[in-house]
Amino acid sequence: MVTTDPEARRRILNRLRRARGQLDGVITAVEQDGSCRAVVTQLAAVSTALDRAGFAVVSTAMKECLRDPDGAAQSEDELTEAELEKLFLSLA
Repeated sequence: MVTTDPEARRRILNRLRRARGQLDGVITAVEQDGSCRAVVTQLAAVSTALDRAGFAVVSTAMKECLRDPDGAAQSEDELTEAELEKLFLSLA
């Protein structure tokens, strides 16, 4: 589970939908022989949107971890501190 917070889930999904829309724009630009500038600009927007979604997922997990630092209610889907750190660094 990405998050138990419905507001955080909404924000993450909005970022991912924005990235999907921007990726559709890149595909359309390539299909229609768009300019290099337009394609690269859209690709940069997609990359930024995905990075922000990834950071939102990790920061939400960190906040939830801080609420339950002992992991008393840790389930199979929850991340350890080391796993969370590795995921965070993979986005850098």
